[in-house]
Amino acid sequence: MFSRLREDVANVLQHDPAARSKWEVLTCYPGMHALWLHRFANAAWRRGFRWVGRFTSHVGRMLTGVEIHPGATIGRRVFIDHGMGVVIGETAEVGDDCTIYQGVTLGGTSLYRGTKRHPTLGRGVVIGAGAKVLGGFEVGDGAKVGSNAVVVKPVPAGATAVGNPARIIEAGVDDAARAREAKAEQMGFTAYGVTRDLDDPVSKALHGLLDHAVETDRRIGVLLARLAEAGIAVDGAVRAADSFDPKGLGKMVD
Repeated sequence: MFSRLREDVANVLQHDPAARSKWEVLTCYPGMHALWLHRFANAAWRRGFRWVGRFTSHVGRMLTGVEIHPGATIGRRVFIDHGMGVVIGETAEVGDDCTIYQGVTLGGTSLYRGTKRHPTLGRGVVIGAGAKVLGGFEVGDGAKVGSNAVVVKPVPAGATAVGNPARIIEAGVDDAARAREAKAEQMGFTAYGVTRDLDDPVSKALHGLLDHAVETDRRIGVLLARLAEAGIAVDGAVRAADSFDPKGLGKMVD
């Protein structure tokens, strides 16, 4: 038991740069306290003491702001950061080394008893603040769910889910979306809270601007490459007007 507690404390110190000492972690981290209470509640639940498990879970929610159903399965070295507002349902399974931020819901969309209603998180999954993962599907190992995303379908291992409803971004599959998000970071805001699937006109306008910026960058890159091949140096200060061939411009931008 004490080795598990030491593992929990070391895990928090590793993940949270704000943690300054073991004593601080032991006394001031509600996410870790919620996990400790859940272990007792889960043990009682599995042994048939269902009321004891539910009551322990209820007390844990009042003390920590984290609601974990006693029937949920939680792996090792799970880090619940801040914790307030986290809800983990009865049939949810959280793998080892997962990170869950505040306001996350691992919920269900089915009302049928005895069925798998809540998600399964693989190893090393990161769920951003305010995200909702709803349904009895799997989020693969190493996947990431962006802040405020609403995920209602499986997420492949190593992929990223963003938006509402969430879209899945995989390496080499959605290069345009990756380019758009890279441009968004350049412009100083995150695309997690803004998605093309919403009806918000401001959201659509922002995505239109980002798409235009990405396409403009691509076309400028093509132009510069063609000019370089033609032996024309473009440094932004000197324009080689005498060596510029306007007849070749149409070919450059085709």
